[in-house]
Amino acid sequence: MPGFTSRMMTALACLAVPLLGAGGSAAQALDPEQQRSKAMLENLCGRCHAVGKTDRSPNPLAPPFHNFGEKLYDTDMVQRLQDGLTTIHPEMPTFRFNRHEAAAAVNYLRSIQRSR
Repeated sequence: MPGFTSRMMTALACLAVPLLGAGGSAAQALDPEQQRSKAMLENLCGRCHAVGKTDRSPNPLAPPFHNFGEKLYDTDMVQRLQDGLTTIHPEMPTFRFNRHEAAAAVNYLRSIQRSR
């Protein structure tokens, strides 16, 4: 569309992200930091992984984030995200998060875990 800049598109996307999670009950609503973390993870990881609470991963070999369970309660998970989480999967890129991003991502991931 003529006249639409990437800044305008980004602003529209940021406004839309909170609406995506609006379908659940108030008790399950994401706080603003969790919404930002979800958007960040969708951008970085959503091509392969399910980032939401109930969706399926686009890549069947990539585990959905809502099934991470006990891995997220390791005392070093935030540090591992800061150092660059690596896997044996050759197509998985290594992302490094700053301390705040890593803590926020782990907080979001904990909030979407399925109860067993």
